[in-house]
Formats: sequence, C-alpha cells, structure tokens
Amino acid sequence: MDLENIKEILEKDEDEAVSDVLSTVEERYGEVPYILNFMKDMPELLIPKVMYDNSIMREFERLDPETIELICVGVASALRCDHCLKMHIRVARRLGLTREQIFDAILIGGALSNASVLAEGTRALDDEGNGNSPSCDSDCDSCNITGSDR
Repeated sequence: MDLENIKEILEKDEDEAVSDVLSTVEERYGEVPYILNFMKDMPELLIPKVMYDNSIMREFERLDPETIELICVGVASALRCDHCLKMHIRVARRLGLTREQIFDAILIGGALSNASVLAEGTRALDDEGNGNSPSCDSDCDSCNITGSDR
C-alpha cells in the first residue's frame, strides 16, 4: 500500500474507509479474517492494523505470496493459533499450494516451536543447576530452596 493509497483511505469517512479496507483484504485472502470482522466497528484500530500488516505481508517484492503464506502457516503452527492456522491454510490452498507444501511449513513451525521449548528449558536448567540464582535478596524463600525442599 503506497502513501497515496494510505492518504486516500485516511481522507474517507470511517464507514467508507472500513468498507474499502475490508474489501481489499477479502480480495487478497478470499475472506475477511475473524479478528478484522471483530474490529470493523473500531476503525481507529482496524485501519492502522490492516495498513501495517499489509505493508509487511503483502507489499514485499522480495517474497512471493505463496512463500508469505507458508511462513504464516509455519508461524501460526508454532504459536498454536488454531484460528490463524486454519485461515492461512485456506489462503495457501487458494494460492495453489499443495498439501505437502503446507505440511512442510507446519513441520518447520513445529520444529522451531520444539527448539524454543528446549532452548528455554535447558538454559533454565543450566542456570539453576550451576548455582546461578536470580538476583534477588538472600531472604527470598523462592531463591533459597535447598535440595531437601524439592
């Protein structure tokens, strides 16, 4: 969305701006995502959100729409956002992506989600196992747990 389009939208009355923005979203996705329908009575939130999202996800010339949707599928999988995941799977299918391509994105999202859990958990285990206690005062009952308290 270029600056001229943004200016045009901002100069419209709220109802017309919301209608135009949601029409553009529906053209791109083939549907209007739930959250945007939910926000349609809040133009002061909806319009900037759609403009921001659009500038990041739809205006790139470096990534094609199929790649962007596969990223969306992977991230929605990793975040375990069922609603986003289902919608982006539908969009990916409309773009002609195969079940296998979509599954690959889900696998990548799952692998990164798993790696995140492992990275956080093992770092916490190492920190606590090496005696690296949090920096709070010595009278903190939570920090002064001994082996017999576990």
